[in-house]
Amino acid sequence: LVGKDVSECLEQAMSKRGLDMRVAALVNDTVGTLALGHYHDEDTVAAVIIGTGTNACYLERADAIIKSQGLLTTSGGMVINMEWGNFWSTHLPRTSYDVDLDADSPNPNDQSFEKMISGMYLGDIVRRVILRMSQESDVFGPVSSRLSVPFILRTPLMVAMHEDDSPDLREVARILNDVLEIPDVPLKVRKLVVNVCDVVTRRAARLAAAGIVGILKKIGRDGSGGITSARIKTGSQSKIRRTVVAIEGSLYTSYSMFREYLNEAMAEILGEEVSPHVILKVTEDGSGIGAALIAASNSSPSVDSVQLL
Repeated sequence: LVGKDVSECLEQAMSKRGLDMRVAALVNDTVGTLALGHYHDEDTVAAVIIGTGTNACYLERADAIIKSQGLLTTSGGMVINMEWGNFWSTHLPRTSYDVDLDADSPNPNDQSFEKMISGMYLGDIVRRVILRMSQESDVFGPVSSRLSVPFILRTPLMVAMHEDDSPDLREVARILNDVLEIPDVPLKVRKLVVNVCDVVTRRAARLAAAGIVGILKKIGRDGSGGITSARIKTGSQSKIRRTVVAIEGSLYTSYSMFREYLNEAMAEILGEEVSPHVILKVTEDGSGIGAALIAASNSSPSVDSVQLL
């Protein structure tokens, strides 16, 4: 479908099926999440997906968008789909594990931010760290050939090890044995594996938090001021404006340690005065319901009723 109009292709396929339907809007999951979040709460200014992959979008003033100068919108704003998974900066704290993962991936030099944050890659970063430890010490015994298999340690397995609260870390031992074929790992080494999972997860969560605050800073909702300041003046006083970020994706919704580290970093970066007024609100099925809302708002005015089947 590269180079083709996917909406047109879908309409042609539906027409072949004899369906009297048309495509009213083409929406990605991030914009759908923002639409659903804003539908339920008008203070929603951004949306973030943190799951297998990651992306973000936000509401920007139309006059602040250089590309579309002169383009008028009824609201005075426009949604910016950032594709932030492809963000790159020399300030990103890349390690040799990140460099090697990127080089071995199907898309080297692309999606650098995503490769440090999202569920697709975190488990493999942990695998690479364990492989290096195994090669440079004898803590795991002989080097298992399974450690050289890319993505054999999926992120759900990493999460299970990180959240293992049994006294003897039996789930860690089981995964090391069954998945990586590293048997009889001593308890102190199992604890070391949990620490590796913790470091990789904490870094990912803090990078995601920094990205979210970056969006808020761009639109003046981080407490630093600006045209769309986080403060609202009421007479001689000012109060901090409530700001909501819709968030979706299993890494945030289902991984308690990731969520805790992200929330902690948000509070740390924003400070104790502003952070209580920034709410991360979990949204479910933004890609479905949000897209339906956008399609409904963009449909023909003559369609004023929906018949329930």
